[in-house]
Amino acid sequence: MSTVFDTKIEFLKGVGAVRAEILNKELGVYTFGDLLEQYPFRHEDRTKFYKIGEVFDDTAYVQMIGRLTSLNSVGDGRAKRLMGIVSDETGEMELVWFKGAKWIERKLKVGSWYIVYGKPQRYGYKLSIAHPEMDEYDQGVSQAKSGGLQPVYHTTEKMKAKSFDSRALAKLTRTLLEKVYHDISETLPEYLIKENNLISKGLAVAWTHFPKNPQTLQQAKDRLKFEELFFLQMKIIASKVGKRTDKYRGQIFDKIPTFNIFYKEHLPFDLTGAQKRVVREIYDDMRKGYQMNRLLQGDVGSGKTIVAFMCMLMALDNDAQSALMAPTEILAQQHYNGLKPFADDMGVTIELLTGSSKTKDRRRIDETLRDGSLKIIVGTHALIEDKVDFYNLGLCVIDEQHRFGVAQRAALWKKTSKEKPHMLVMTATPIPRTLAMTVYGDLEVSIIDELPAGRKPIITWHKFDKGRLRVFGFMREQIELGRQAYIVYPLIEESETLDYKNLEEGYESVSRAFPDYKVSIVHGRMKPADKDAEMQRFAEGKTQIMVATTVIEVGVNVPNASIMVIENAEKFGLAQLHQLRGRVGRGAEQSYCVLMTGDKLSKDGKVRIQTMVDTTDGFKIADADLKLRGPGDIEGTQQSGVLDLRHADIGQDSALLQKVRNIAENILDEDPDLVKEEHAIIKQQQSMLVRKSVTNWSRIS
Repeated sequence: MSTVFDTKIEFLKGVGAVRAEILNKELGVYTFGDLLEQYPFRHEDRTKFYKIGEVFDDTAYVQMIGRLTSLNSVGDGRAKRLMGIVSDETGEMELVWFKGAKWIERKLKVGSWYIVYGKPQRYGYKLSIAHPEMDEYDQGVSQAKSGGLQPVYHTTEKMKAKSFDSRALAKLTRTLLEKVYHDISETLPEYLIKENNLISKGLAVAWTHFPKNPQTLQQAKDRLKFEELFFLQMKIIASKVGKRTDKYRGQIFDKIPTFNIFYKEHLPFDLTGAQKRVVREIYDDMRKGYQMNRLLQGDVGSGKTIVAFMCMLMALDNDAQSALMAPTEILAQQHYNGLKPFADDMGVTIELLTGSSKTKDRRRIDETLRDGSLKIIVGTHALIEDKVDFYNLGLCVIDEQHRFGVAQRAALWKKTSKEKPHMLVMTATPIPRTLAMTVYGDLEVSIIDELPAGRKPIITWHKFDKGRLRVFGFMREQIELGRQAYIVYPLIEESETLDYKNLEEGYESVSRAFPDYKVSIVHGRMKPADKDAEMQRFAEGKTQIMVATTVIEVGVNVPNASIMVIENAEKFGLAQLHQLRGRVGRGAEQSYCVLMTGDKLSKDGKVRIQTMVDTTDGFKIADADLKLRGPGDIEGTQQSGVLDLRHADIGQDSALLQKVRNIAENILDEDPDLVKEEHAIIKQQQSMLVRKSVTNWSRIS
């Protein structure tokens, strides 16, 4: 049913066909509703007026009243600009325009008084404001018009060229609000509005654009954030509840004799408390009769793989097969090598399938998968090829799941199975709790937050380039003790525009500094076979130093490597630094991570480096990363609805997110189908927000 908000934007007073076309192309605004949802990205405080003598170059945007005493064009060609002087009884300020000079010169009159608004900057001994906003000053009239909190909207260069700037958008939005304010309907139940001290939807929209003061702006933000996060959580939790239906029935794994024998008699070490808790959570899921979808988080070396193996034994005990898919051949090989001794000890068949597998081996693997005699398969993308099928696939384990596309994961999910296979997706990339509640909110989440006994926390140091000789000296001491070292660089070859330490130059300098030791080199442009061979040489101890790019972030497990040196550490994100640090500390010896940087660090760079020095807790690091970068840059979130948030910030609004999640859970616990009269408004709003998709990708993690 169409409403006034579906009216084409060209029919709004002040728009017309030409402006409508600009709004269509530049901002994607086609209707009244679209314009109303073009919210300002900030507000300018026009409540205070400065005297020119009070303004300094470190002052933010300022508003002054002064007399325009001169206006002249200076310079030639590209350097041509319009210069003006505005003055009051305390001094004078230079004004400059680099664009639109002719139009501005016609608009302004020397000798007249103006309200001037802009950001002062110092050039030499003079202060000036570039492209200030100018309103003619008429005792009380223009001052009132410019006072208060003024909205600032996103515009484009093409819009500005047509004199269609933020102020013009504000004028149109004010006209629209006057026309449709009483048509803005409520979207939340009255009891939720009262209980949470929220303002109405209409006031929230109006005050987001044109607040009366900072307090009303905050009230508007609070209301719109609450609503946005509430409906996001309602959708996620409803999806989670919907999985517990016949539509998503899963195999019941309630018999566990082999699992018990392995746990009691063959496990060569004690599980940590966190591992035991996670195994219980997974077992509880897999015997309930609906398909498990669980995210398993744990730092590098926390013992996720042995947990996965024990879950595979649960599948085996119930006449089902398991598949473990890893993103690279070297990681798949590492998983296979790690699990094979356990499988052999239990008399369980296990095979490895990758792109490098020989035809003879592939034929045998295909046959034994189909007849059910092969119980566990470890592999890469080769597992999802059409010709690979199963007798009864009961458990899919996906490692470093963000490195696979959703469609790739779906292909594994569709292999032959009596019921939908259980899904266990593992990641060593710690996901902040708030992000887990949104991006992965419809999955159950398990966390291994303990390291195995005997592991020592990695010691992290920050060193400037001038301390490089001492770092090399420490590396030499460690290598003399039989240890190995990684040195990671951000670039493969020299770049004219980016002054980073590069891999090729680094390899040469490391080789010169350590003539008595063998040095490996690994980067993304090498052929896979060459890369694997170099990594294998390092793993076998044939080389003592590995010079690499971030390709070793997810790579071979080398317990003897105890030093990680990261060059230009300020150029890496926190999550990446944490992943790289996790390459060491895999053995019983004390391990070290050295973050090398230049002398000049940005504010964010200092925070990242200090965070790494202060903690090895992946979840604290992930939270800090989220606050620094926002969700859009956190790995794995690009395809999620989190990026569609217009008002809330899941890094800054974590308390509100938890609050609305609790509210949404309570509502759906009491009224899962939203049939109560007071929830009709929620159901109506949900139906407006739902966008149907052909495939329900959320089923496959």
